[in-house]
Amino acid sequence: MQDFVAIDFETANGKRSSICSAGIVVVQNDKIVDSFYSLVHPTPNYYSWFCSQVHGLDRADTDDAPYFPEAWTMLQHTIHNYFPFIEDGEVPFVAHNARFDEGCLRAAFEAYDIAYPHYEFRDTLVAARRHFGNALTNHQLHTVAACGFNLTAHHHALADAEACAWIAQEIL
Repeated sequence: MQDFVAIDFETANGKRSSICSAGIVVVQNDKIVDSFYSLVHPTPNYYSWFCSQVHGLDRADTDDAPYFPEAWTMLQHTIHNYFPFIEDGEVPFVAHNARFDEGCLRAAFEAYDIAYPHYEFRDTLVAARRHFGNALTNHQLHTVAACGFNLTAHHHALADAEACAWIAQEIL
């Protein structure tokens, strides 16, 4: 797979719509050509202790951040520079545990009453399970990335999207 957009979301709480940060990495012709990161004002706007422990963000970090529709418009602008028809399945989004990230995206669209376009998702978690099997102790992003990628800021949405892009380039 030579063209795709790796995507990662972090959430503020147990609600999938509570995206508090988003990162994308655009891969075209098997090369990383662009990336984008944004903090996002979550909906609903509260942080669970657990989520804050995972990614290190709290309300003070996102109180002045753009709400999802504005952040998504900025993300789309970056993507559309390379893939103007991504909503039509032109290229896939790739995520590690795509069910989570696609679920977040769908929930955020629903929370803001925005029609959800046709986005194709591919999952590097599923691919890693097939590719590595029992050779790894688990197939979490940081474990799979350690097979050749230096993921130093795990649970930072852009760093995780970069790791996902590397995994996709290696095994998809």
